[in-house]
Amino acid sequence: MSIKRLLAALLATAAFAGTAYAQAPEATVKPNFAQAIPNLPGKSLVAVEVSYPPGGASTPHHHARSAFIYAYVVSGEIQSQVDDGPMRTYRAGESFYEAPGAHHRVSGNASKTQPAKLLAVFVVDTGEQPLTTPDK
Repeated sequence: MSIKRLLAALLATAAFAGTAYAQAPEATVKPNFAQAIPNLPGKSLVAVEVSYPPGGASTPHHHARSAFIYAYVVSGEIQSQVDDGPMRTYRAGESFYEAPGAHHRVSGNASKTQPAKLLAVFVVDTGEQPLTTPDK
């Protein structure tokens, strides 16, 4: 392979990588519900609405160490990958969970033209903060 072809291939790869990792519009998170669980001392139920604009995504992240999370897709389609599991697309009415300590590698809107929303419900140690920590 000539040096010109090699450089062209490297430049094309770099340009593609730059667009693949371009900053997506951020998701917005709105508190929905929070309550200590009376028959589980030290535990609380916390719910948040996560709204994704078209093409929107959350950065890879971890949740509070004690958090067990149930996620329900309210509208649109959400792409998700937890730990080393497969990337999945969940549609309105479908749900998934995250075990405590899980790494949420991908979380975003599967559509570039329609918004999407999910309800994330945490069972978490009362007062544990933050609920979400972006990867560094």
